Amino acid sequence: MHGGCAWAPALPSLSLGKEGSGWMLETAALISVPQPEEEEDEPTLEQLEQREVLVLGLDGSGKSTFLRLLSGKPPLEGHVPTWGFNSVRLPTKNFEVDLLEIGGSQNLRFYWKEFVNEVDVLVFMVDSSDRLRLPWARQELQKLLDKDPDLPVVIVANKQDLSGAMSMVELRQELGLLASNNQREVFLLGASIAPAGSGCKEPGTVGIWKVLLELLS
Repeated sequence: MHGGCAWAPALPSLSLGKEGSGWMLETAALISVPQPEEEEDEPTLEQLEQREVLVLGLDGSGKSTFLRLLSGKPPLEGHVPTWGFNSVRLPTKNFEVDLLEIGGSQNLRFYWKEFVNEVDVLVFMVDSSDRLRLPWARQELQKLLDKDPDLPVVIVANKQDLSGAMSMVELRQELGLLASNNQREVFLLGASIAPAGSGCKEPGTVGIWKVLLELLS
């Protein structure tokens, strides 16, 4: 875990169960039955290592929808702000990924910096069409970057399907990413987490998840 600290707080999360399997052989007294070769068992969920991802961004940027779609749930209708914390646990072959979202309203942003040193990757969601509040998003992002200079960051430019969405070039400049001189891994990904219109079948979670798995491996 980045920073070597324990994950907190203990929040309800999604978990999956896995049944075991066994061999039952009935043999006659004088018949020799070859036994199957022992195979290396895959690690159980209890044995899997933990990876921690912090999901932040201003309210309305799409954080909760991102977590819902990753966990296989449909997006909620309308804007339902997160008043507190929201978490999802997703198992992979080699480790479990715990994603923690903290609400993006002004009174909750105080808690962001308390968790940024506790995680392996930061996901920062930006509403690409919200030009008015982009300076606030930049200010909050810079605070987080200053808090942990080595933390890998995935910036998701959400709502790229909207007509007023800013381009990747604009966002890179407006978020101050061009002025970064350190060796931090920063990814700016354009996405439509819950695309508008029936013609869009695949949400923008697939590419984001692939980048996260690469960073966490």
